[in-house]
Amino acid sequence: MCFFLGLLLGMAPFNSDFSELRQGDLRKTDFSFEMKPEAVSVQKSAGDLASIEKLKENDLLVGAVELGVVEKIDKTDMKKVLDFVAGKQLIVVSPTYSRAIQAYYLNRLGQLLRLVKPPVLWIVVEMNEASVETAEMLRNMGIMYRHLVCVQNNTDVKDRGVHQRNTALEHIERHRLDGLVYFAADDNIYSLELFESMREISRFGTWPVVMLAQSKNKAILEGPVCNGSQVIGWHTNEKSKRLRRFHVDMAGFSFNSIILWDPKRWHRPTSGPIRQLDTVKEGFQETTFIEQIVEDESQMEGIPLGCNRIMNWHLHLEAHGLAFPKGWVLPKNLDVVIPSK
Repeated sequence: MCFFLGLLLGMAPFNSDFSELRQGDLRKTDFSFEMKPEAVSVQKSAGDLASIEKLKENDLLVGAVELGVVEKIDKTDMKKVLDFVAGKQLIVVSPTYSRAIQAYYLNRLGQLLRLVKPPVLWIVVEMNEASVETAEMLRNMGIMYRHLVCVQNNTDVKDRGVHQRNTALEHIERHRLDGLVYFAADDNIYSLELFESMREISRFGTWPVVMLAQSKNKAILEGPVCNGSQVIGWHTNEKSKRLRRFHVDMAGFSFNSIILWDPKRWHRPTSGPIRQLDTVKEGFQETTFIEQIVEDESQMEGIPLGCNRIMNWHLHLEAHGLAFPKGWVLPKNLDVVIPSK
């Protein structure tokens, strides 16, 4: 009896709002969940403010109502986009080999090339095989690169740098890469201004280079003497090299890559492939190579104007007596010198 009494009390309505449900069938009731906003009157034209009732503090006066998409262009941003003009591509060729501070040299040069305005292509050439360490460094550098291998018998190699640079020249000629070729050894020091100035070159450009002598007690200035951009003479302090036709360091010139694969367009002196010669005396590789590209100083361009700035240094530094860190990483922890507190 208590169960049925409780059931009846639970089903009985205790609110007057349920009285409406008893008056009709639920199926005939219109349920709507639509929220209707209050009507808003919009004035199409402001007209004379005197004819409009005094506006309240939070009222908004709309002059005109128009639906559509309006494209807004910031003139300042558009000017920045239009001002960007891609310069000539720089093709930087860097021979390298395994030694104690190879990682330091490559990372230093790579970080500099990251600061140069694109397009820049870095061609790194190794001897016999591509090392895992160099490949990993190039992948993580964040610049466009090509990793090449020079396959040459070490017993017959007189100057490995010559053969490595020739490997890059063959690659540029085969793939018809368009740009300004520059031989940048990984152990030299370069200024950012040098790479920006190269883009002014049309055929062949040259500039002075400061070299640290092997005795390390004097510096030698080698390169062109210029009147504006015209080469009128040469700086040289080495008597043994005065027989050279052009007194230029390997890091002191750049040339248009089209000369390699389109000789008729540039009327170059030779019709054969342009390569560096390993058979000539040391120090004469530069002049014999340049003689294949230009006939005389009239086809050269001195940069910057007047050739009065030193933009790179050739140091001739070698790390003798230093152990090469295998894999560029420490295989195990070193012994503790000072214990932690």
